[in-house]
Parts: sequence; structure tokens; C-alpha cells
Amino acid sequence: MADKIDIIATFGGDGTVLRAASLYKLHGSVPPILSFNMGTLGFLGEWDFREYKKAWRETFMSGSDVATREANYPRGDWDKTSPVSYTAWERHKGKSMGAQRASKVLLRHRIKADVFDPSGNNINHWLSDTLSSEAKTGAKALAVPHEPSPSLRAINEISVHRGSHPHLAIIDIYQNGHFLTETTADGILISTPTGSTAYSLSAGGPIVHPLVKSLLITPISPCSLSFRSLVLPLDTKVTLRMSRKNRGRELDLSIDGKRCAGVSPGTEIRVEGEFVGRAGPGEEWHGGVPCMIRTEDDDPWVGGLTGLLKFNHPFGREPGGDEYAD
Repeated sequence: MADKIDIIATFGGDGTVLRAASLYKLHGSVPPILSFNMGTLGFLGEWDFREYKKAWRETFMSGSDVATREANYPRGDWDKTSPVSYTAWERHKGKSMGAQRASKVLLRHRIKADVFDPSGNNINHWLSDTLSSEAKTGAKALAVPHEPSPSLRAINEISVHRGSHPHLAIIDIYQNGHFLTETTADGILISTPTGSTAYSLSAGGPIVHPLVKSLLITPISPCSLSFRSLVLPLDTKVTLRMSRKNRGRELDLSIDGKRCAGVSPGTEIRVEGEFVGRAGPGEEWHGGVPCMIRTEDDDPWVGGLTGLLKFNHPFGREPGGDEYAD
């Protein structure tokens, strides 16, 4: 089914976009997402629904290299200096605004995770939605061998949290196979740049531009004043090992805010950035979440940062106001 979908349109808030992307958490590619903001925050929602005609027009004029392009337009009608500058567009009804009004694509990176039980068996298949009901009825994932499933992917973050247990989580963190630290905290977050303005931000993590190829390690309420968030290269391999010192029976593993399963002491969660690009000449594009954005916005992320998150918003009176006015 994933290969038969050309584009996804979402109508809602940021959670709707996350839900749409989560449908492809087992797939290496996600169709382009055209998001209409009808929710509360709308940091991921690029378009107002009242602009739906403009949004769809610019999306259809995006200059995608479709198979029918050469059949419709002779080569002489193209401006070869730009892949989206087709003079033939202007001769068609509904496209008279010119090819320069084509939309842009913001490719949001994802991270992927593989989960291994204390015996070293890959148990990704027990974390998928299709088997979640079995897990709730008491089926034991560790007792049944299974073929490894595709990695689980997240556009925001992968979190391990103590959940409803009263005891703090104890997690060993490894970077590229080297022991980094043992943390005692409510939990730990591995986030993408897109997720840096979500849960990670609330936990005190840094804000990272979505085009920066990186991943973040952010502790959740750690029992240490010296554990600060880390920003690492996207290809860094991070391993979270549930310490056997944990007093609770299991910790909650969640992907983009949705709980997948409980992980017991000795379980390892291996996280790294998803490969983005082409495997070879002529191959299909692989990885990332392509989001359709406005043409006129050079960097819509800045507008979201200042307008929605109120970055560096002053306390007291509004800027430009007169405190002595009657």
C-alpha cells in the first residue's frame, strides 16, 4: 500500500502529522505530506485551510520529475537552467501564475530504532501496532523466535520513561559502542531536529534547525546537575541499555509519543539516524519525511519559532508599546 500513495494531506494539528508519518514507521520512505493547520499549535502545519486552492496548485506545480512530462512538453519548451522552470506551464489554465510559484519540500530527517531482548534477539515485531493486542493479553515476546522486523522510525523522538512506576529509571548509554554514562532519571529522549521543539524542548533540550543532520540525547528530570543535552551527528549509533539495577519491572518505550511496549532490564534499544538519499544511480529516493512548504517562505522554521513558540518573547509590555500611555 505504501508504494501506491503519491501524497498525504493532513487536516489537524501537529499530532495529525505525526500520526500520518507513524503509519510508515516500518517503511524506508514516506509520501510527501501536505499539512493544513486546524489544531492548537500547528508548528508542523504549514498551510491554513482557507488557502487550500493555493496549496494544491503549488504542490501540483512542484516540478516533480513525472514520467508524463516529456510526453506533454517538447524539450524545447523547457528552461533547462531550472528543473521547475517550464515555460509550458504558463499556457495551461490554472497555472498562469508561472512555474516560479511551485512549492518547496522540507525533508525532515527521522531516527530508527531496533530493540533487542537480554538474549540478543530482535523483538521489533512485538512493538508494531498489529501485535500490540497480543502483547496486552500476556504473550511473551522473549519466548518466541521471530524474523527481525524493519527498524522502527520516529520523526520526533524515541523515549524511555519510568511510566507509572514510583522508582526512577536507570539506563546505560553508549555512543558508537563506547560507554558514555549511566543515568538515573525519569527517562531519556533520543530526538530529531524536528523533535527538538517538542518533548525534548520541554525537558530542557536545545533547539536545532530541521536541516541540521543530527540527533539529540536529552535526559528527563535527571538526578544530576551536570547531565546536559548532547547534539550528535546523525550517523551516531546510540545504545540505551536498561540497567539491571532498575527496581521497577519494566520501563515504557514510546515512539513519537505513542507507547509501544514495556521493556525489561537487560533490553537494548539501538538508535541511529535514518539514511537519506539514493542507494545508487537510477534508484528511488529513500528516507526522510518530505513536507510541502510555501514558496515565498525562505525559512518557515523561523516564523514558527518566533510566532508560535514566542522565542525570546519579552516579559511585561509588548515591544513598541508606551508604558506611560494613558
